[in-house]
Amino acid sequence: MPEDVGKAKELAKVRRFLKERLQRDYTTLRGYKEEHSNVRQLLQRTAEMGESNSLLLIGPRGAGKTTLINSVLTVLLENKSFVENTLIVHLDGNLHTDDRIALKSITVQMRLENAADGKVFGSFAENLAFLLQCLKAGGKQSKSVVFILEEFDLFCTHHNQTLLYNLFDVSQSAQAPICVLGVTCRLDVIELLEKRVKSRFSHRQVFLFPSAERFEDYVALFQELLLLPSRSSLESASERILSLEKLRSEALSFNRNHFDTAQYEFDSRFRESWNKQLSKVIASQQAQRTLQALYDFDISESFLKNFLFRLVAQLRPESPHITTDKLSALASQYEADDKIELLCGLSVLELCLIIAIKHHSEIYDRDPFNFEIIFARFSKFAKVSTTMQGVERSIVLKAFEHLRIGELILPISGCSSVNSNGKVQKEFEMHKVALTYGQIQQAVQRYQALPTEVAQWAQSSLI
Repeated sequence: MPEDVGKAKELAKVRRFLKERLQRDYTTLRGYKEEHSNVRQLLQRTAEMGESNSLLLIGPRGAGKTTLINSVLTVLLENKSFVENTLIVHLDGNLHTDDRIALKSITVQMRLENAADGKVFGSFAENLAFLLQCLKAGGKQSKSVVFILEEFDLFCTHHNQTLLYNLFDVSQSAQAPICVLGVTCRLDVIELLEKRVKSRFSHRQVFLFPSAERFEDYVALFQELLLLPSRSSLESASERILSLEKLRSEALSFNRNHFDTAQYEFDSRFRESWNKQLSKVIASQQAQRTLQALYDFDISESFLKNFLFRLVAQLRPESPHITTDKLSALASQYEADDKIELLCGLSVLELCLIIAIKHHSEIYDRDPFNFEIIFARFSKFAKVSTTMQGVERSIVLKAFEHLRIGELILPISGCSSVNSNGKVQKEFEMHKVALTYGQIQQAVQRYQALPTEVAQWAQSSLI
């Protein structure tokens, strides 16, 4: 009994560790070595040589844009001159919805509330210029400021883009050295900039896209995220993030919320058993097929982390290890197709119309169709069918309309017959199918108690 209690406690610790590593590891960047180097050198030159720069990080959500910046800051915070000579200002387009709010946040983050208090400024530009002037440390030497603008595209919607204009203007002129890092998921973000703003932007762009080029790398990442590390590995990881304590920014919270590996220590026997079982699972053919399906579905690291979090959450004392069955069961939820579920809920008559539409599309290379065309094809089948004989035209038309309401077929504007009143006759309104042949085939196979002759008709258009 005490042994079972010990195992349950160890499992609870493992679950907590894996969940925290999946959710609260904000600085571990995998891949993007060249992009990481470019951003690091840019920030380094701003801090050490007083160069002003601007750069946009562009990529889909979950690609690792913010993680790349966090990783660069973690490396640079080990550099004493960077810590002493640099201020970091973090703005988010979702929070700072106009330039006044953004400026107030800049003042607070640069700790200049007392200096600005009571002063009257004629314009936004004067206010910003004063804040930057405050950073002058005497002579030509001045502190560098790194502006990180999350959701950069939302700043483009601000009135006259005043904040962006002034930031880029300062980065172009020989004023206080600043570096503007914009983070966005919009590829057309440059087109959102006004002409005067665009002319002051350096046009440096770094594109990030999910980088799992080979399936073997994806499997290795899967294993890396679930392996339990040794004590020495935990200590070295803890030392790596010690530099985050030097980050003096109230707006950036990743340094305070980052999980600390130093508080974990695993029983060596449990750790070996866990890692051995994990390697065994990954080596199995079933797990490889499941991982291949996930890889085909989404190659991003963020998707894999979300998947693994759900997998780890299922672990219980009675089944403390990850198995191929758990992996397959969870992956099948991602493979579920809503359209197939919808088709399986149709009546037999409606499914027959879908099959008739499928045959028409196959023969005429996905040409548009109307009710009359499909009814003629259905009628041929109904004559030789025992289940569909005697179905009235009005009922078939109602079933056809039901398919349209469910958006399984979509009307095409401008391809219909118009009567004398200028209205389209619904029997002659042209449609296109919003399904793949594979979805229809799977629905026919999974449909409960489908008449054999209907299933056979689905395989061949010959009657």
